[in-house]
Amino acid sequence: MTGQRLTRLAAGLVPVAVFLLAWEAAARFSLIPGRLFFPSFTEVMVSFYRLLADGILLPHFFRSLVRVLIGFTLGSAAGLLVGFAMGWSRIAHRSLHPILSLLYPIPALGWLPILMLWLGIGEVLPIAIIFICSFFPVLYNTVTGVRGVDPQLIRAARSLGAGGRKLFTTVVLPLALPNIFTGFRLEAGMAWRVIIAAEMVAIPTGIGALLMRSESLLRLDIIIVCLMVLAVMCFTFERVFIVLERKFTGSWRGAPEHPPYV
Repeated sequence: MTGQRLTRLAAGLVPVAVFLLAWEAAARFSLIPGRLFFPSFTEVMVSFYRLLADGILLPHFFRSLVRVLIGFTLGSAAGLLVGFAMGWSRIAHRSLHPILSLLYPIPALGWLPILMLWLGIGEVLPIAIIFICSFFPVLYNTVTGVRGVDPQLIRAARSLGAGGRKLFTTVVLPLALPNIFTGFRLEAGMAWRVIIAAEMVAIPTGIGALLMRSESLLRLDIIIVCLMVLAVMCFTFERVFIVLERKFTGSWRGAPEHPPYV
């Protein structure tokens, strides 16, 4: 490992180590009032181990993970399809933009009460919330990416004989990918935040449900464990899409001025 990589690694790890040491010291020496409500880092890690050993944490975690993966995949796929249509077709954009612009500002959790009445309390409910949460950011970033392709590149490709499908797959899609991956990154972490909130309110299983049950028992150590799991999963999902973006986009960058309508 080169010196530069070691420096970057240290720059990332040292602040975390200092934070954990300060946390441990503050709890051990009662620097913060209310010892019961401020467990040390080591106590939290002990609780984390016990939750794993007792088979409590993993079932809740996998319930949340499956819900996020299904809802995120379906919502992103729908956002991509509608986004491509709106970005590529003037008619589709004019037809769909008004209604989607009205629905977009509504927070995903704002749909929870009405979805509870429509769908009931079950597995479909959190998946539907994640679907809504994922759909709109992917949709709008896809539209922005497709419409932002330089029209001169479109005309150049057509002059070289590129047809509709070939033009889209070889010119428009690669140039739109950076914006599309921005939508993925935005929702990769947001999906976890939304599912936790939905489970806290309406679902009896999952990390959010475990978090609320721990609150009723005054188990702050378990609450912190749940929050740490949430933080790790948000970070992991976002990093996955950063790596995928670097792999698939390379040096592609659009130069948006006018939308490439057909």
